[in-house]
Amino acid sequence: MSDNKSNKPGTPKDTHYAKLRRAHRDQKAGGAPAFRPRQPVPPGEGPADGLVRLYGLHTVRAALDNPRRKIRKMLVTRNAAERLSIPDLAALPFKAELVEPKDVDRITGSDAVHQGVLIEAEPLKPKRLDAVGDTRLVLVLDQVTDPHNVGAILRSAVAFGAGALITTARHSPQESGVLAKSASGALEHIDQIEVKNLADALGQLHDAGFQTIGLDSEGPAELEKTFAGDKIALVLGAEGKGLRQKTRETVTALARLDMPGAIRSLNVSNAAAVSLYAARKFLG
Repeated sequence: MSDNKSNKPGTPKDTHYAKLRRAHRDQKAGGAPAFRPRQPVPPGEGPADGLVRLYGLHTVRAALDNPRRKIRKMLVTRNAAERLSIPDLAALPFKAELVEPKDVDRITGSDAVHQGVLIEAEPLKPKRLDAVGDTRLVLVLDQVTDPHNVGAILRSAVAFGAGALITTARHSPQESGVLAKSASGALEHIDQIEVKNLADALGQLHDAGFQTIGLDSEGPAELEKTFAGDKIALVLGAEGKGLRQKTRETVTALARLDMPGAIRSLNVSNAAAVSLYAARKFLG
């Protein structure tokens, strides 16, 4: 994350896509969008090397609005194009093809909720740890591997104003359609930082003034009573094994989420959401 807040991902910009949406509003009274159908990609053909496939209306809309996202190709149905306010596929700065829903099904699989749109794009480049800048709230994942969970965590992190998500370079999911769909557009709105050594990264966060709090069901204190200072890094481990021993030894404090109900554990993405809410409430 840049120290210049105007450069943060998700900052409103007069993007090419925004101009197209304005053109769509101006054109709406004049009839149907000027689509130019093209032949769909042959079924089973994979994306070009180094690209990822992202799908779903929220995911694609956020990608179109992100100036950091380099899109190479779009497959879109007529209905999805109208919902995305794209008046003319030929006016997009990348190749776009008008297709039928079944054409997208053949690529994503019938179980994927693609909503009639898919893009092939370059993955977002991870930021450096020193990019946390003036961020007051970050989330750290200790080898959380499930892309659905990480996507849901990204969504909560953006909702509660976290400035960055820090993950390990190994044993963490790479950017994918599944992760991005679970994030519902949040992938484009938060800095993602990959580190090789999590203990070293936590040490750097300490040096930058962060209180690092590891979530543990057997933590000695309630999370809400653990907060101190004006910078917080919440650290969550994988479901089942939780935080690694080295991580537990490195964080500033261990804390628990008290649950009065019959079930005393939460899915890691739910635990992240509750923790982020509590931290944001403390930080104000």
